[in-house]
Amino acid sequence: MMTNLFSSFDPSTTIFNFSLNWTSTLLALIFIPSLYWMMPSRFNYIWNTIILTLNKEFSLLLTHKNASSTLIFISLFSFIMFNNFIGLFPYIFTSSSHLVMTISLALPLWLSFMLYGWINNMNHMFIHLVPLNTPTALMPFMVLIESISNMIRPGTLAVRLTANMIAGHLLLTLLANMSSSIALWLLPVLLCMQILLMTLETAVAFIQSYVFSVLSTLYSKEVN
Repeated sequence: MMTNLFSSFDPSTTIFNFSLNWTSTLLALIFIPSLYWMMPSRFNYIWNTIILTLNKEFSLLLTHKNASSTLIFISLFSFIMFNNFIGLFPYIFTSSSHLVMTISLALPLWLSFMLYGWINNMNHMFIHLVPLNTPTALMPFMVLIESISNMIRPGTLAVRLTANMIAGHLLLTLLANMSSSIALWLLPVLLCMQILLMTLETAVAFIQSYVFSVLSTLYSKEVN
């Protein structure tokens, strides 16, 4: 029995001092289509289509010089999407709903972009702190505002993904707990609401992984 609503997001199932809930991140390897088929399956065809589409879109966001780095963002999209999708199954811990997981993805990316930008393109990074046509009196404030906005980027990336995944799971948990206390004639209505919410959560699993990877792509573009 859950002690509170957030206990479903607590990775507390352990054996030999090893958290079993975090092993759900390895389940994504099962869903990755294998390349060792003589004839590609439909799932393999769909997945290749998604990868090619993402490659074209990320290549437009990045410069032609750095178009080959789309592999990083496609891999990031795949990892987050599979973890979001697996978390929709019962009794599987959604690792992407945990802030430790999301911040460990966002912070190294942001640090690598900042280090690369300040080491190789220092003048461009200084120019980026002051938007074009900014009045001279407002320049110190704009530098402060732009610096703060750059520093909170990994936090906003992590919190956005975590909050969106937790919100849907909480609603599903609340609706499931209501089933034991409502009238029988309301059960079909509750079931329809749960089906609609599960459909929405499936869409959110794809959308949030796409948003995370696209924002990371845009952040990398700014330092080049």
